Amino acid sequence: MSKILSFRGRLLDGVQQKIKLSTLNGKTGYKIKKFQTIQTTPGAADVELITKVYSKDQSGSLATTVDFTEGDLLAVAVYNANSAAFNYPITNTVVFDNEVFNQDIYIYGGDTSGTADTNYYLELETVTLSDVQSTQLTLKNLRNLASR
Repeated sequence: MSKILSFRGRLLDGVQQKIKLSTLNGKTGYKIKKFQTIQTTPGAADVELITKVYSKDQSGSLATTVDFTEGDLLAVAVYNANSAAFNYPITNTVVFDNEVFNQDIYIYGGDTSGTADTNYYLELETVTLSDVQSTQLTLKNLRNLASR
């Protein structure tokens, strides 16, 4: 039986956060089930928020562009809102829900039209991994780190 873990927080514009998930034996895997974002002051300012979840640290290469060919990209949320009362927020979220990971993940948020902060909500489903699956995911993570 799987379990759902939830994380919520606030991302400062242009700053990355680490979500600690790694375990000693690596036999717990995770899949993203839900990813939502919203600005910290709804209706107060025009924003174009891009929030991304990665399987490896993005320090030094943080960007508000979206490229689905990035092998370590796990999810993306785009949130656009206008301060005018007649405009409603537009959101678009893409989660690569077939991706299983067993190491820490990294979440980043940026505002392409200003410096607004981002609130996020993330749900992860736990998956029990076999020894072979655990080893494969750990090796994949090590290869990703080496390719940086």
